[in-house]
Amino acid sequence: MTDWLWEYEGYRPEEERLREALCTVGNGVFATRGAAPEATASDAHYPGTYAAGCYNRLVSEVAGRQVENEDAVNLPNWLPLRFRTHSDEPWWTPDADAPLEYRQTLDLRAGTLSRTMLVQDREGRRLRVRQCRLVHLGDPHLAALRTTFTAEGWSGSVEVESALDGDVRNEGVARYRALAGQHLTGLSTGVTADGDVWLRCRTTQSAITVALAARTRVSVDTATTGTDLGESRASTLLTVPLADGVPASVDKTVALHTSRDRAISDPLHAARDRVARAAEFPVLLSSHRHAWDRVWRRTELSVPGEAGRILRLHLFHVLQTLSPHTAGLDAGVPARGLHGEAYRGHVFWDELFVLPFLNLHLPEVSRALLSYRHRRLPAACRAADDAGRRGAMFPWQSGSDGREETQTLHLNPRSGRWLPDHSHLQHHVGSAVAYNVWQYCQATGDTDFLHDEGAETLLQVARFWADAATWDAGEGRYRIRGVVGPDEYHEAYPLADTPGIDDNAYTNVTAAWVLARALELMRNLPAPRLAELTEQLALDTAERDRWEDVSRKLRVPFHAGVISQFEGYGELAELDWDAYRDRYGDIRRMDRILESEGDSVNHYQVSKQADALMLGYLFSPAELTALFRRLGYPMDDALWQRTVDHYLRRTSHGSTLSGLVHAWVLARARRPGAWEFAQEALRGDVADIQGGTTEEGIHLGAMAGTLDLVQRGLTGLEAREDALWLDPAPLPELSGFGFSVRYRGYWGVRIQLRDGTLHVGLPRSAQAPVHFVVPGRTFTVPPGESRRVELSEPAPAPTESPAESPVREGRLTDGLADC
Repeated sequence: MTDWLWEYEGYRPEEERLREALCTVGNGVFATRGAAPEATASDAHYPGTYAAGCYNRLVSEVAGRQVENEDAVNLPNWLPLRFRTHSDEPWWTPDADAPLEYRQTLDLRAGTLSRTMLVQDREGRRLRVRQCRLVHLGDPHLAALRTTFTAEGWSGSVEVESALDGDVRNEGVARYRALAGQHLTGLSTGVTADGDVWLRCRTTQSAITVALAARTRVSVDTATTGTDLGESRASTLLTVPLADGVPASVDKTVALHTSRDRAISDPLHAARDRVARAAEFPVLLSSHRHAWDRVWRRTELSVPGEAGRILRLHLFHVLQTLSPHTAGLDAGVPARGLHGEAYRGHVFWDELFVLPFLNLHLPEVSRALLSYRHRRLPAACRAADDAGRRGAMFPWQSGSDGREETQTLHLNPRSGRWLPDHSHLQHHVGSAVAYNVWQYCQATGDTDFLHDEGAETLLQVARFWADAATWDAGEGRYRIRGVVGPDEYHEAYPLADTPGIDDNAYTNVTAAWVLARALELMRNLPAPRLAELTEQLALDTAERDRWEDVSRKLRVPFHAGVISQFEGYGELAELDWDAYRDRYGDIRRMDRILESEGDSVNHYQVSKQADALMLGYLFSPAELTALFRRLGYPMDDALWQRTVDHYLRRTSHGSTLSGLVHAWVLARARRPGAWEFAQEALRGDVADIQGGTTEEGIHLGAMAGTLDLVQRGLTGLEAREDALWLDPAPLPELSGFGFSVRYRGYWGVRIQLRDGTLHVGLPRSAQAPVHFVVPGRTFTVPPGESRRVELSEPAPAPTESPAESPVREGRLTDGLADC
C-alpha cells in the first residue's frame, strides 16, 4: 500500500462485507458499496447504493406489536456485470470458482475502485479481468464501470451480461432482517432507440421515483449485442470475441436520478438523456480525477506514517458522503455515511464531530447541513409542544421530515430479546445543533446566516431548555429531569418505573451554554432584526430574564470531588471490570452483556462512552472554567484531572466516538495515554474493532473527528473574536503535521506544527491581515507572509496506555507502532 492506495490481496469471503463498506465510492449525492459487479446479496456480499436523503417507511411486527421504521433506501443495483466463457456454463462467481489471482485497489486520489483477477474456466482456459469503477464527483448523477478481458493462451469469446437490477431489499443489517425491507415497487424496464436499457421504480410510502439508464459499449467492432427485459431487471447481452493476449473492454455508463433532484421534469427522462450525452469512459475518468484533485486541494492534510494513511482514508469517506454537491441538497449527516444500512441511515448528533472540520474547508456544505436542521425547526417545535414544552426539541434520530425516528424497541443480539428503547430522551442533540450554528458562524463570519436561520434555531433551542428546567427550592437550583446523556447506557434509575435520569452534567452545562449564547446573540443583533424575532417568537422581557436566571443556576451534581455524570451516579455499584474481562474478553458492550445475564447497566458506574468528559471536547479549559463560574461552581485543573481519572476507569468504550473524545481530552490536558486512544479512533473502522459493525456502514462522526483531532485538538485551533487562536498540545508520536484551512475569505491558510515550532502562513491576496493568538502573545500576519513561533511547553512523554483504563493493553497498537 501507498499513501493514496488501499489494496486488498486475495479473495476472502469472510472479509468481503467489511471491504465493501471501506471501498464504497460516492459523490455526496449517491454512493455505491464496493461489492463485486457479479455479486448478489448473500452472507459474503451486500451490494448497496444509497442516495442522500432518500427515505421510506415500512411497518413491521415486532414482539407482537406494529412498529413503523423509516430507512435510507437501498436503490436498484447499477453494478451487475457478469461473464462466462461458455453459454452452457454458469456465470462466473468467486464463490463457485475461486480466482487464481485477486486484488482490489481503492485509489483515494483518483476516487476509483479497481479489481484485477485471473480466473480459469472448467476447460482450464485462463482469463484475466481488470475492472475500474467510479461514481463521478464532477457530474453527481453518473457512474461508470470499465471491464477489460484478456484471454491468456487461447482465443474465443466471452459472454457478458450488463444489467440494472431492481430486485433489491434492505437486508444489510442482520438484526433488522426480521423487519420489513421491501421499499421499492412499481418497477418497469425498457430500452431506448440507441440500445440503452433503463429501469424505473418508486418507494412504497414516500413515493420517490427512482430511474436509472445504462449504456454498455464494447471496444470490439465484431461483438454482438442484444437486450433482455424483465419486470425488475434490464440487461444488455454481449458476445465479445477475444484473441489471445489482446484486451477487449466493455464500458458501462449509468445515470441515476430521483424525483428529489432539482431542475428536472421527470427522473426517467433525465436519466436517459444524461447517459446518452455522457462522454466515453476515458473522458469521464479524467474529469472525475480533476474533480477529486480540486477537492483534495481544498482539504489538504499532511500527517506522516500510518496515521496519515488512515486519516486520508477517513477524509476520503467524509468527502464522498458530504461533498461540495451536498451544498445543494436537503440532507443531513448520516451517522454511517452512504455506506450501509446501520442506524437506518438516520441523522444523529454526529454533525457535532463533522461540522467543525467542514467549517474550515467546505463551509458551504456546513451551511447546507445546518439548513437541513432549520427546515425541520417547525417539526422540532411541534415535538416540544407535544411534550408539553416550548421551543424546539430536536429528535435524537432524524430522517426525511424531522420527526423522531428513534426505534421504540431494539434487539440485544446477545440475548435475542427485544427491549424498550429510551434513547429518544437524548435531548442534548438540540444543544449540538445550537453549538454547530455558533461554531460555523465563528469560523466563517457568516452573520447573514447567524442573524437569520441561525438565530431562529438557537433561540428556539434556548427556549426549550429554559422551559425544561424546573426550580428546586431546596437546592436553590434549576434542574432538568428525565433525560438520557451521551453515555446512552443509563436510561433509568435502578428499579424506577419511568425512564430517564436527572441533571446529566453534560446536558445541563451545554443547556446553560446555549442560553448564554442566545442572550449574547440578542444583545448583538441589529435592532430591526431583533424586533422581528421578538415579535415572531413572542419573546418578551420576562422570558429573557428567565433565560438569564436559568443560565446561571442550572444544577451540576458532584460526588467524591468529581463532576457526577448525573444525579445519583456516585451511589451506583462499582463493576468488577477484571472479572468481566476475564469472562467475556471484549466488554465494550456492557449493556448487552449485563442484560443477557438478567442484570442492567443502570445499576453500575459504567459508561459506554465519554459523557461528562464530552465537556472537555467541546470547550477549551478557559471556556469550561467560565461556564462553571457563570453557574456558580468552582472549576480548576485539579477538579478536571480528577474527573478525567474517575471516568477513565469506568468507561467500556462501546462507541467508536469514545476513543476519539478520550484522545482529545487527554491531549488537551497534556496527559499521557492520548496516543493509545487516538489509535483506537484511527483503527475503529479499518480494523473493525467494534466487531462486525463497520460492514454495516462506516462511522462518519469518528472518521471526521480524527481529522478534527489533528486540525483543532492537537493545535488548540479556535476561530473566535475575529482571530485564529492556537494553543498546541502536540503528541510525541506524531513527529509533525500540517494542513490548510479556509477562514473568512482566505483560501489556504497554512498551519504546520513540527519539532516544537508552530508555522502559520497566508497566501497572497487582497484580504486584510489575519490576527493570531497563541498563549502569551498576539500577532498579525499579512497576506503572502508567514510567521514561526517557538513553543516553550514540552509535550508529554509517550506512553502505551492510560492508567487503569478498562481497555486491554496492546490491543490498539498493531500496525501503528511506527507512526
